Amino acid sequence: MTASAQKSRMVAFWQTVGMRFLPFADAATADLPLGRLLRLSMFQLSVGMAAVLLTGTLNRVMIVELGIPASLVAIMIALPVLAAPLRILIGHRSDTYKSVLGWRRVPYLWLGTLLQFGGLAIMPFSLLLMNSQTVGPEWAGPAAAALAFLVTGLGMHMAQTAGLALATDLAAPDSRPRVVALVYVVLLLGMIFASLVFGAMLTDFSATRLIGVVQGAAVFTVIVNVIALWKQEVRNPEATHADREMPSFRKAWGQYRADRSTGRLLLAVALGSAAFSMQDVLLEPFGGEILGLSVSETTLLTAAWASGALIGFGVAGKMLHLGYNMHRVAALGALIGIAAFTAVILSSPLGSTLLFVIGVTLIGAGGGLFAVATMLAAMALADKSDSGFAIGAWSAVQASAIGIGLAAGGIIRDTVNAAATSGKLGQALESSVTGYNTVYHLEIFLLFVSLVVIGPLTNRAGRPTEPVTRQFGLADLPG
Repeated sequence: MTASAQKSRMVAFWQTVGMRFLPFADAATADLPLGRLLRLSMFQLSVGMAAVLLTGTLNRVMIVELGIPASLVAIMIALPVLAAPLRILIGHRSDTYKSVLGWRRVPYLWLGTLLQFGGLAIMPFSLLLMNSQTVGPEWAGPAAAALAFLVTGLGMHMAQTAGLALATDLAAPDSRPRVVALVYVVLLLGMIFASLVFGAMLTDFSATRLIGVVQGAAVFTVIVNVIALWKQEVRNPEATHADREMPSFRKAWGQYRADRSTGRLLLAVALGSAAFSMQDVLLEPFGGEILGLSVSETTLLTAAWASGALIGFGVAGKMLHLGYNMHRVAALGALIGIAAFTAVILSSPLGSTLLFVIGVTLIGAGGGLFAVATMLAAMALADKSDSGFAIGAWSAVQASAIGIGLAAGGIIRDTVNAAATSGKLGQALESSVTGYNTVYHLEIFLLFVSLVVIGPLTNRAGRPTEPVTRQFGLADLPG
């Protein structure tokens, strides 16, 4: 066999492997080949990396190494999450952007990149200032840290919304669901990769090392996002012409409210999303303070969570493809979450790190099932109202619930621990683990309530629904 023939066989082999083992790789088409699609998906690497920093590595460092109260940390981490409802406005503005250059998505993707870079660039210094401020007003450190978190979060939401919209624009109508799914898989893979890298780099923790890691992430954001958007969007001045008609939301709002199950679904989304998010600011500090794990070891928890979420996403896609009722899939995610939080609670008295990691992984799997299933349930409402407004409402409710859950988790932990360690709750609860377990028990309660709320929706169809074939539009993007 000649060298050229061997090379051809090698190329064909790896192409086959990619299509068989990379989830949703069949989304590639002749107009949007897999290489170009994967390059466009690279913006999710920077978003996943920032998510690991904000909700994983930095919250443990601030609470354990820097001694910042968990309630203050939770509020800061919640700031960028609470800004997530702005994604609806960002998507709408990029749809209707007026530009003589003919670009709709690139300006927002680039502006989001700059905001994310700026927030990460000032973040480590603001955290160190908040921890050991010697000059200036006392509010300067917390204010600078809050600004860094908020700007980073806004940049993440803007870049992700514009990038997902661009992916939808470039994809053929019949491949859009798989394209969006592939881009979402890249986000989870980026979170896993970032958690492994940060864990290795922060094995020997120091303030100087923290500054280098966070600012290195800022530079990486610019590089990877420029590669992702380079020559992706074709200039189309007609699509950005100043005289074109602007869409109205008045009729969409009326159609959206016409379905009686809308309120019940959104309430279930709010309860479940809050339940799966309250521990986000506490899992790594719990591992460090209660189980004695190092910074690098607790950073790897994000990889466990993201792996579980990836598994949950794949299982949800398979079940819905087979025609399972999406409300029942969401209920299954809530049940897995209940088992997951039970495992985390038991890991403390048993002193089992393995049980703790299993619980964290199951939290990701249950949350992934719940999020995907409720999103597709909202898409079904959008079908009935002939409007994508339902997905925007789902995203806003989910993001707001996550932000409130993040803040509430830290505040409840601090409040309960203050009472427990002072002896007000009795000798049996005089431990720092009491605050953590209170939050975990509350999350289990919220998941049970969400099951009660979503229960009547699971009975709307006596048998599995038809396989999901609904195509994703701009407003149908995950929040």
